[in-house]
Amino acid sequence: MTGTGAHIIVFGNEKGGSGKTTAAMHVAVSLARMGKRVAAIDLDSRQRSFTRQLENRMVFKERTGVDIPIPASHVVARSNLKSLDEGAAEEARKFADILAEVETQNDFVIIDTPGSDTQLSRIGHAAADTLVTPMNDSFVDLDLLARTDPQTFEIKQPSLYSDFVWDCRKRRLMARKPALDWVVMRNRISSTDTRNKRRMSGVLDKLAERISFRVAPGFGERIIFRELFPYGLTMLDLPQKSLGIALSMSHVAARQEVRELLLTLKLPGVGTKVS
Repeated sequence: MTGTGAHIIVFGNEKGGSGKTTAAMHVAVSLARMGKRVAAIDLDSRQRSFTRQLENRMVFKERTGVDIPIPASHVVARSNLKSLDEGAAEEARKFADILAEVETQNDFVIIDTPGSDTQLSRIGHAAADTLVTPMNDSFVDLDLLARTDPQTFEIKQPSLYSDFVWDCRKRRLMARKPALDWVVMRNRISSTDTRNKRRMSGVLDKLAERISFRVAPGFGERIIFRELFPYGLTMLDLPQKSLGIALSMSHVAARQEVRELLLTLKLPGVGTKVS
């Protein structure tokens, strides 16, 4: 946290299916389990996946009586104004109002953005103290960050998204705010030593040095992450006798992935142990 309000963590990526909402949910619940005051803001009012997962969590708690922490949930409703400019301005005001309210009442604010380039997503990015960009471990997703030579895999130039994040950083410095901490989260990394995995590691290491981001370990391709969505649960909520879910080795490995992500983020007030 800063001295003036909550620490804001934004999960952003202009490509859908990268695991933003899953990561946002796990970080939000992990922090709440530590006793932190956590608010969640969903900027994707069309899909509302973050909001629906938190709603599912509330239903599960009420139905089972299991005592689980639930972050306060907010969604920025889409504007009904016909003018695109006026609609965008109205949504920006709604977001600013919500953020102003929750920023002073919480230790952390978790913001989930849509998997597309929208004005509201850009405004959300600009508010970040920590920006987490989940990406699948493939050159298809790497294209979000940079253009690479198809023969040598050398970096040709940063992408439009990387340029946008760089612009957010400059604006924060001009406003005399602390530097933005950008973390790229590698999801669905192969458990075996493949040529693609080695190439991805090499390119990401070079790119991280060039445009200043940190690389964080992400989540593996595990069915359990998707199976928990209807209940609003996370890996750290397991085991759950009411669902008949016992801990398997896959669950244990997934829980460790969540812990490693939390530790890598180096969030203020979060120690070296994540329960």
